[in-house]
Amino acid sequence: MSQELDFSEIKGFLFDLDGVMYVGGEAIPGAADTISYLKSLSIPVRFCTNTTVLSNKSMQAKLAKLGLPVDSSEFFGSISAAVAYLRSQGNPRCRLLLTEDPRTDFAEFVEDEDNPEILVVGDVCKAWSYDLLHSAFLNIMDGAEMVALHKGRYWQTETGLQMDIGAFVAGLEYVTSTEARIIGKPSPDFFRLALHDMGLQPHEVAMVGDDIISDIGGAQAVGMKGIMVRTGKYREETVARAPVTPDSVIDSVADLQTLITR
Repeated sequence: MSQELDFSEIKGFLFDLDGVMYVGGEAIPGAADTISYLKSLSIPVRFCTNTTVLSNKSMQAKLAKLGLPVDSSEFFGSISAAVAYLRSQGNPRCRLLLTEDPRTDFAEFVEDEDNPEILVVGDVCKAWSYDLLHSAFLNIMDGAEMVALHKGRYWQTETGLQMDIGAFVAGLEYVTSTEARIIGKPSPDFFRLALHDMGLQPHEVAMVGDDIISDIGGAQAVGMKGIMVRTGKYREETVARAPVTPDSVIDSVADLQTLITR
């Protein structure tokens, strides 16, 4: 089922990955077919993710293993955007709150845990602790800029919902009276980067996601349409009380093929 949206006006699509194209180690049924179908119609597609626990190389390998036909040129991640931002700042000294695999994408930057110019906040999974947060707090109070790869609240895993790094980012903002630079969704710059690469205007593109705030709200804020899927982290009650209304709600990304051909 879908709310009314004139799909004839849509010339390109942005897709979230986790929860839309796959959950854990399983592809969403029909996801690969949908991607192939859109490409057969020469409809531009891009894939935007806030995932910070995998390097770009590992993410590409995962997509290939899942049978999802995503080219490296079509992939936009918060890690890539963060690397681009750090380069624009003249290769500053950094402290990386990341697990080992994604740290490889930041190998060109000098690491300095004691006196960083920029504190990059990603996910360290079970390594989060009071001591780690306290040392990050001291970094910021000593003048480091906090760059958060995203500010997500939670995501869907194979075993249920998992709290995301947004709680730690918000906590550090609160105790330091500063505002983090958010690199990933729902940052307007993140969406505009993908739109520029597609060569399309915001009103010509729809974002397909399972996060009512980061995916749908972020896309709508820059003038795109937002299509909500009932997979991944989707919860009817969460969408109902959110200050964002999707332009369309569909059961799965697989439904796009039927809607586009109407």
